[in-house]
Amino acid sequence: MERYMAYSENLCYEYERSEGGDSGAMYAQALRGIDLRIERGDFVAVLGRNGSGKSTLARNLNALLSPTSGTLFIKGIDARKPENVWDVRQATGMVFQNPDSQLIATVVEEDVAFGPENLGIPPAEIRKRVESSLKSVKMSGYATHAPQYLSGGQKQRVVIAGILAMEPECIVLDEPTAMLDPSGRREVLETVTRLNKEANVTVILITHYMEEAVLAKRVVVMDGGSVAMEGTPREIFRRVEELRKIGLDVPQTAAISHALRQNGVDMEIALTVDEFVESYVKFLGSRCA
Repeated sequence: MERYMAYSENLCYEYERSEGGDSGAMYAQALRGIDLRIERGDFVAVLGRNGSGKSTLARNLNALLSPTSGTLFIKGIDARKPENVWDVRQATGMVFQNPDSQLIATVVEEDVAFGPENLGIPPAEIRKRVESSLKSVKMSGYATHAPQYLSGGQKQRVVIAGILAMEPECIVLDEPTAMLDPSGRREVLETVTRLNKEANVTVILITHYMEEAVLAKRVVVMDGGSVAMEGTPREIFRRVEELRKIGLDVPQTAAISHALRQNGVDMEIALTVDEFVESYVKFLGSRCA
């Protein structure tokens, strides 16, 4: 299990929904029998409709919630044991949807330093981590700026820098671009992709944007609290009709190439615009040969 950043078997989680009168509390099952294998250095996108269990899974991975039953290990650490909570959170940093909810200081560099200070890191080491983390997210020039004057994408990058300063091996991002404009989304995704490739940080990206999932190495599709599909982006987005049946769409290029295939155009399912152009030109060339 230690070879995996996250490893679970039959992971289940139940929320207490309401009082059940004489019968006691009533529960709603949010996660049902999740078997998950995420290797170190992996980049996994988790897709699903609202209420599919994506955010609940994210909070279990960061020990904000504890499994009701089943097993969950983070970097070989049993996440179910209360005494392991801080070890799990130190291994797995969490980035939420709204960056303002995680920014607490009046100056960027102070905000990035907050996590290491609470870990008891010596001041000289904190300074090194702050400088290194801001450089990693390309925000060094904003160290003395006030966070409230930054754009949404810049704020989210500062949040990521604050997580990096605590040196986790894994970052879980729960719909981090949902409140951002296209420019902010691009900034955050470029940052996350670069950290995965260059620093070998394990990335778990919870998202409802299909185009973001294309960037991942693997995709996990959730439905009704369970894992409905798992595979590479290409393997997943070939299953257009199955995804639509559970209320999900596919990248526009995949949808168009799928429709063309259904109408007799012999081309591959394309995940990007460049792939679509290349595949369609190849088809036209075969027709002219």
